[in-house]
Amino acid sequence: MKELGMKQYRVKVFDLKGLKGISDLQIEMHLELYVGYVRNTNALNERLAELVHDGKAGTPAYSELTRRLGFEYDGMRLHELYFENLTSDFRKPAADSPLQAQLGQHFRSFEAWRRDFISVGSMRGVGWAILYQDPEAGRLSNHWITLHEHGHPAGFRPLLVMDVWEHAFLPDYKPTERARYIEAFFANVSWPVVEARLLHDTGRTRRAANC
Repeated sequence: MKELGMKQYRVKVFDLKGLKGISDLQIEMHLELYVGYVRNTNALNERLAELVHDGKAGTPAYSELTRRLGFEYDGMRLHELYFENLTSDFRKPAADSPLQAQLGQHFRSFEAWRRDFISVGSMRGVGWAILYQDPEAGRLSNHWITLHEHGHPAGFRPLLVMDVWEHAFLPDYKPTERARYIEAFFANVSWPVVEARLLHDTGRTRRAANC
């Protein structure tokens, strides 16, 4: 709402044609779903601003819309991170990259991390598998995020985001073929994007420098 000073979120554009094992139709359908999250986030922010403006903050309607906002907002943001870390121009992560070094430190090897990430993504239920970095300790860890807003470790930085809701791989794969979708996902990861999300100046590094 312009009169209330509300800033609208805009739909981001992603060119993801030609992925391996993930069809253009699949991406088109998935992007349409993402657009819905952007619209719903804007609509909820507008409605909440109206309630505040009318002195109705704290009402049951305000409470329920606030809870719903977490689902819609995280649905918007997680999809943006997911689409951003996909590419048709796949390149393997460099063996001497900082990301490889960090994964080796915390998981013994890249392959050990990959197996653990796949195990998280293969868990029953709908949600997300996310590789996070703890900015304070610098530690990397894999997490399962239920729905969109449940399970995020507070303050952690998402590095690699994989959508494992069924809408992420239907109609390319059957609901029972999530493993095939995960394999296709790894064939399209944009490792330069993932590596660019990695923080090098973590809290632990800063504290050590100040000692």
